[in-house]
Amino acid sequence: MRQEEQDTSSQERSEPRDRNNHRHGGRHGRRREEGHGGREGGKMAQTFRRGRALSFLDNLVVKRETLKKQVNDPDFEAIREVVSGELKAVDQIIQEYIQAFELYDTKPSQDSP
Repeated sequence: MRQEEQDTSSQERSEPRDRNNHRHGGRHGRRREEGHGGREGGKMAQTFRRGRALSFLDNLVVKRETLKKQVNDPDFEAIREVVSGELKAVDQIIQEYIQAFELYDTKPSQDSP
């Protein structure tokens, strides 16, 4: 390669690229324009995550209710202490989950402590 060609190619590399011509640069701007970014997108994502958190909380409440039935079921007399321990553990998990995800306005069940 000649010296002139090397100088020209190094100058081209050092010039900043036009953001619109960059392979990834235009994509993010277009998403914001289409309403996928910014506050609206954040609220939708937050609502979606909250919905999933509430759904998981509902699953925990169903498990809690099942354990409550098993504690009082004569068929589970032999393992009543184990089921009672599991019930206490699920109650604690529910309370920690409500605190961690700030789900205070939900009520897992009427008779929870």
